[in-house]
Amino acid sequence: MNHADAGSRSQTLVILGATGAVGSSLSRRLKGAGHDVFLAGRNPQVLRDLSEELSAPALELDVLEPGSIERTIQSACETFDHIDGVVNCIGSVLLKPAHLTGDEEWSEVLAVNLTSAFETVRSAAKVLGRQGGSVVLISSAAARVGLANHEAIAAAKAGVIGLTLSAAASYAGRGIRVNAVAPGLVKSNMTRNLWESAAAESMSSSLHALNRLGEPEQVASMIEWLLHPANDWVTGQVFGVDGGLATVIPRSRQKSG
Repeated sequence: MNHADAGSRSQTLVILGATGAVGSSLSRRLKGAGHDVFLAGRNPQVLRDLSEELSAPALELDVLEPGSIERTIQSACETFDHIDGVVNCIGSVLLKPAHLTGDEEWSEVLAVNLTSAFETVRSAAKVLGRQGGSVVLISSAAARVGLANHEAIAAAKAGVIGLTLSAAASYAGRGIRVNAVAPGLVKSNMTRNLWESAAAESMSSSLHALNRLGEPEQVASMIEWLLHPANDWVTGQVFGVDGGLATVIPRSRQKSG
């Protein structure tokens, strides 16, 4: 199949974490582009509304329940005759220094952010191995630059980067591409306390070289690009969609020599 044919073919894609800000934005983009989407998320009401809006099959998902991701992907395979890609938009935020982070909090951060990513790769590899495809995971700018009080989430998201690189190597021979997106601070309900007030937004924005926070649509756009068959020579990459947070020192923090 040439790239022109691949680019015009409708894909069948599984969106884990479809009820979140990025996941719902991505689902709408993909459906609007003519693709079939299978939605999975933990918020039943939001999931039902999104499923009805997009006329897309959906399944409630609790990532803390063992085997839930594999069952979800298998259900998608039973609904459609094939799967072209799987995206894991599942995530959480915990902003605490290590000495104030409890064992249960640590375990949950790892389960939601890292274990779910591992289970996504493991389950997707079983179904994509028949014809190849794309897996996209979500890391974070916090995994690439030191940010205070991010120890747990930074460790989990750094693990996602390592997983991405190793899985890309493991499955390249089977035509499976594995990439990750590492956002900066994106406006969502999950991060609301970091930008809801004018003072909080100003402080959070100042950490980014572009001096503004991200929107879910901007992250979804990069994920959509990674899923596109025309970009099938891209694997093992981590794309920062972060306003420069992980790599660029804001001008306001630079001192003249």
